[in-house]
Amino acid sequence: MEHKPKVIVICGPTASGKTGLSIELAKKMQGEIISCDSMQIYKDMNIGTAKPTKEEMQGIKHYLLDFIEPNQRYSVAEFQKQALDAIKTILNSGKVPIVVGGTGLYVDSLTQNICYPTIEIDLKYRKMLETRAEKEGLDKLYEEAQKVDMEAMKTISANDKKRIMRVLEIYHQTGKTKTQLEVESKKNPPPYNYIVFAINMDRQKLYERINQRVDKMIEQGLIEEVKELLQKYEEFPTAMQGLGYKEVVTYLSGECTKEEMIEKLKMETRRYAKRQLTWFRKDKTIKWIDGLAPIQENIQFILEEYSGK
Repeated sequence: MEHKPKVIVICGPTASGKTGLSIELAKKMQGEIISCDSMQIYKDMNIGTAKPTKEEMQGIKHYLLDFIEPNQRYSVAEFQKQALDAIKTILNSGKVPIVVGGTGLYVDSLTQNICYPTIEIDLKYRKMLETRAEKEGLDKLYEEAQKVDMEAMKTISANDKKRIMRVLEIYHQTGKTKTQLEVESKKNPPPYNYIVFAINMDRQKLYERINQRVDKMIEQGLIEEVKELLQKYEEFPTAMQGLGYKEVVTYLSGECTKEEMIEKLKMETRRYAKRQLTWFRKDKTIKWIDGLAPIQENIQFILEEYSGK
């Protein structure tokens, strides 16, 4: 591991302070940031994804932000390739790559060097699953996916249609579970020495921050952002499954009141944060840092770990 170039990874749950910490760290150590967030890739989706603004970036270069149309599909394999390209570019410029985000699948694709097999989409089977979800309810597909691959389903929410269907599609097309394929795909060590940090925080404090963030998003114009997206794009199934967007769509279609939508969004975001923590705790090599500690204290800890590796 010693001869491999070092790459810092900062992950953790939503609203835990990853953006602020990573920007201060990048300023301190001549770093550039690679976003590791499956929603911040989308253009025109700024408020609901908590995408850092130009002011917040403070001149630090960011990669893999704001570059995919919401009606386009984007895979983990594509992220992995583009993130590796970005790491190489940053290292070649003599700077430190800092990978930042809360999408566990994206983090693992790099740190575990997962080799993704090419699986062609069976559109007929996908359509059949879509029809079943409408007629029988998504919970039926969720139960089926649990029977197929209980391990993969531990970190998938009961209303995450995209990922539930993916588990079933992979099994249908390969005869192997998503978990089996992932085990088979981790045969080669990663090309870089990833030093992974995750932000932890008192659960109650984290939930308070999540609730405040949702209120702020509504104040900043999340509802208007969703309206504009619905007008601009005819359909964007993947992007609109994103947290914050599907809840607002439900409100705009008259299925709930504004207050109910806000409460639902807070609850779903808290649940998502809990799943993120569960995901990152699976990795016993992660170094945990306290999100409530002074930012300079955490930076000092990261620098010590980085220089000692």
